[in-house]
Amino acid sequence: MQASRSIKESLPTSEDVVLKELHTKEKSIEIFYIKTIMDEKILQQKLVIPFYEMKEAVPFSAYLKSHPAIKPMDTKEKAIEELLRGMTILIYFDSVFLLDTKIDRNNSVLDTTVETTIQGPQSGFSESIPTNIGLIRQRYPEPTLKVESTTVGSLSKTMVMIVHDSKRADPVTLHRIKEFLSQLDIQVFQTGEQLLDLIKKSNRALIPVMLVTERPDRVVVNLAAGKIILLISGTPFAVVLPTVMKDFMASMEDIYQTFWVTKFLQLLRYIGFFTSLILPGLYVAVTSYNPELFRVQLAISIAGSRTGVPYPSFIEVTIMLIMMEMLTEASIRLPKAIGPTATTVGGLILGQAATEAGLVSNIMIIIVSTVAISNFVVPINAFSFTLRIMKYVVLAFATFFGLVGVVVGFMLLVAYMVKLDSFGTPFLTLVQSKPNKE
Repeated sequence: MQASRSIKESLPTSEDVVLKELHTKEKSIEIFYIKTIMDEKILQQKLVIPFYEMKEAVPFSAYLKSHPAIKPMDTKEKAIEELLRGMTILIYFDSVFLLDTKIDRNNSVLDTTVETTIQGPQSGFSESIPTNIGLIRQRYPEPTLKVESTTVGSLSKTMVMIVHDSKRADPVTLHRIKEFLSQLDIQVFQTGEQLLDLIKKSNRALIPVMLVTERPDRVVVNLAAGKIILLISGTPFAVVLPTVMKDFMASMEDIYQTFWVTKFLQLLRYIGFFTSLILPGLYVAVTSYNPELFRVQLAISIAGSRTGVPYPSFIEVTIMLIMMEMLTEASIRLPKAIGPTATTVGGLILGQAATEAGLVSNIMIIIVSTVAISNFVVPINAFSFTLRIMKYVVLAFATFFGLVGVVVGFMLLVAYMVKLDSFGTPFLTLVQSKPNKE
């Protein structure tokens, strides 16, 4: 049996690779599968039992050709590739078939842990693509919803599903995304966050141009807006494309609250964004270059609190900001049981001790706390992390040029964001253009 010999030579050598032969007087069949990623119950029910129940070779051959879970093999390479995904190879009288015996070990629906809301759905995506597509279709039962598949990664061959509404999605943007995925040069691809570093034009971009979400309801809202969704096998996060700044500043809480509450929350986010971005640099600029901008009482109060501080204000700000960054990172890395307590106590002790030692002023503790709180008002973590870096740009310009540096640094960041685009959509756009069907 030439087909059998060829496939055996191509099979990976591993303890979980199983080769079986079933025999009766009239027929025999060879079976190849990887037991750790397939369901042997399916094999038993759909192949083994029918094989022994059907005594003649012709009826069993007809069964193999007509069963919906069994399909003929196209090529040997394709069969081996499907074997590595959980399929079972069947060789019956020099005819080769594939039996779908895949088992999904990550199909449980998870609760949202990153993008939490007080009201609205609490379920998030799982690590199973079929489960995730089912969650989307439940909320978006439109016949125009299209699902296309591709693979990314020369070694991992990770399954990526491209989900979009063919009636609403821009075909030009869809083509750009497909072309981008087809040109990716990467060996192991495991999660959508890797795409942030794989865009050639923005390979070292400071600001992300892709939104990664764990919420099916956010995905559905973006599908209705004409966005394209990428679902990656093995990760409970979806990628939304194209993405603009207003997407990063939007929370699903906005559609579950009343109109004025939503507007108030959106205003708070933008106030927090500008506060975190500008306040450290503004403090340095005013205290070191233009203290006359303060009222006399406030200027005297700030000067009095900095009397014992032995270095300029920009060093004071930099020390406290870096300390806050380390506390934030520690809260992420520490176990959940002790993380909040350790970082809260550590922040209080360090702040109090630094103030009493005269290393920083009292007003500096207030500034750093305000910046830290404002930074976490931004609902999307990827953009919140970016904001943590952007404030140092404004701080650097303020250190050298005062208030003029604050304005110049802020305008440079705005100019940088104006230059960015996400698959043809400007990053600072307010309204996405309608799909072009021509």
